[in-house]
Amino acid sequence: MQYKDWFGLCCGIIAFALYFLYDINSVCWKKKLLHKCFFVGSLLLAAATVFQAIFAIGAAAKGIRFWICMVLAVLSLISLADTLFFELPFEETYLETNEKPKVYDRGMYALCRHPGVIWFFFFYIFLGAAVLPEKLLYIGVFYSLLNLLYVIFQDVWTFPRTFDDYGLYKKSTPFLLPSISSLKRAVKTSRHLQEWGA
Repeated sequence: MQYKDWFGLCCGIIAFALYFLYDINSVCWKKKLLHKCFFVGSLLLAAATVFQAIFAIGAAAKGIRFWICMVLAVLSLISLADTLFFELPFEETYLETNEKPKVYDRGMYALCRHPGVIWFFFFYIFLGAAVLPEKLLYIGVFYSLLNLLYVIFQDVWTFPRTFDDYGLYKKSTPFLLPSISSLKRAVKTSRHLQEWGA
């Protein structure tokens, strides 16, 4: 592997270590400095991805496969950002109260408990497929495995200690793979479909 590949792998490990630290801090220590770990980890992961993509895209930016995969990667990235930053009603869900917040279980979060993992995986799969034979596909799979470990940790340890009704949410909503009933519930409660008058 080349130095950029090792750089990508190391950045991924550090980024997800920061995510784990953020979760542990949010439950146990509640230190303001450590609260920035999620943001720093996300910046590191984004910077590593951009750095690797710049090297890979230059040689691969031709052919129908490249353009189809890049369009799908961009759509997956938009869906990931929408799921993580715009789907949740922050005013209602994360207002500071003396009680544990309630789970948001509508739209994407009615589909499965960790919908961001799906879009994260597809982003790296399509981006990596676009620039083959560069190793970004394999690094993206590695990031996705780290992400899977992270959400398992959240599902088992962090969220039950963070959300008052997470136990009920686990009973009603699949972990990652949507069911027919969760798909129907997601469509019925989709913010986008409601905005479009569907």
